[in-house]
Amino acid sequence: MKRLLVLFAAVSLAAAVRADVETYAIDPVHSSAGFSIRHMLSKFSSSFTKTTGTITVDRANLEKSSVEASVEIASISTANPDRDKHLQTPDFFDAAQFPAMLFKSKAWKKTGEGTFDVTGDLTIKGVTKEVVLKVTSLGFGPGMRPGTQLSGWEATTVIKKSDFGVNGPAMLGKVLGDDVTVDISIEAGLKKA
Repeated sequence: MKRLLVLFAAVSLAAAVRADVETYAIDPVHSSAGFSIRHMLSKFSSSFTKTTGTITVDRANLEKSSVEASVEIASISTANPDRDKHLQTPDFFDAAQFPAMLFKSKAWKKTGEGTFDVTGDLTIKGVTKEVVLKVTSLGFGPGMRPGTQLSGWEATTVIKKSDFGVNGPAMLGKVLGDDVTVDISIEAGLKKA
């Protein structure tokens, strides 16, 4: 009988621990990954419109969170169809061979009230580099549909396109900058157990 009580207590404790962990699915309709890069003397901004993935959080300790996300290269939108097509060629992202950019977090470090440095591996065009995202938690709350729960996030970082082999043709070397500012906006819905 004593063993049965100990087993029951252990199962109850495990269930309570699991209850603290929530998994949210990134909503591609209400999320985006934008970027800006120098073009000649000014900066040019654009975005990818299809971001998917999951964010697993322990709201009592967000430093225990993790995120895995994928950005579809074919969803690039620069307001110019010809440029969109060119960016998907081997000159830049080579979408046929590398259809997505991937990010997988390795560590979350609290930097302020609701802000974190999220270190993880970013893979673009088959090249993986460690980057740090400056992440802000925008909060948790009910969605528009009854019973739905949402979380909101913003993140930014700066990467070098040359680190990932996204240099473009030589003729554009003097026209485009190497530093790319990335701005990410995420809305994610709580997945039902």
